[in-house]
Amino acid sequence: MGKDVEGVAGEGFQTRDYQDPPPAPFIDGEELKKWSFYRAVIAEFVATLLFLYVTVLTVIGYKIQSDTDAGGVECGGVGILGIAWAFGGMIFILVYCTAGISGGHINPAVTFGLLLARKVSLPRAILYMIAQCLGAICGVGFVKAFQSSYYIRYGGGANSLAEGYNIGTGLGAEIIGTFVLVYTVFSATDPKRSARDSHVPVLAPLPIGFAVFMVHLATIPITGTGINPARSFGAAVIFNESKPWKDHWIFWVGPFVGAGIAAIYHQFVLRASGSKSLGSFRSAANV
Repeated sequence: MGKDVEGVAGEGFQTRDYQDPPPAPFIDGEELKKWSFYRAVIAEFVATLLFLYVTVLTVIGYKIQSDTDAGGVECGGVGILGIAWAFGGMIFILVYCTAGISGGHINPAVTFGLLLARKVSLPRAILYMIAQCLGAICGVGFVKAFQSSYYIRYGGGANSLAEGYNIGTGLGAEIIGTFVLVYTVFSATDPKRSARDSHVPVLAPLPIGFAVFMVHLATIPITGTGINPARSFGAAVIFNESKPWKDHWIFWVGPFVGAGIAAIYHQFVLRASGSKSLGSFRSAANV
């Protein structure tokens, strides 16, 4: 646990001491006895449900409005830009609402990255992922219930590899896209930033939402943009057709690899946690 003094000399901003928070225990039996733990799990379930409901409903609505065979117009609906805004905007809203309760993960890949960085315990990570997947299934289930006449016809919002792209391209898009998202999560929620830039108000959900928005703009044409295994899993379960299931592994492997790389990059390269720990060990050995 390293201590830094952060400040901007000569600019009139007060210098603040900063101390790295201790890593979360790998298994914390005490948190399983607390209501706040289960409240956080419920918050992840509800947030993921709302996320899938609004975003998948936006996708279905766009396809209805742009289907010329069904009376729509070729450039009707919100378009890819609107879909990207729906995903990014909902993440901004939901992270803002749940950050103080559960941390606002709403994504198993984010939870996995934070687990690797020792920000959450293993039991919390497992229950978060289960809650996120169940919430996603329920959210897409509501979409199917409300749009039953269009849901199957327009693909159910399920992720799959687009025609013309190979598996390597799709996997790479999911890895890089998730890296961008999880790297942004680490940077936006870094407590060291709060100490260093205390004079600058930072609303963490905003850059996280924009990261989701930008990644969707880039990868919707390739994979429909997963970067969230719960989102892909919930849509695949309710839609339950062969193509999304055939490609489904991409939407777990890609996000988890991308999240893992982002965690390592932020913790051991940018924050140099490993070298700080090694330096502290050497100093103690020389005393």
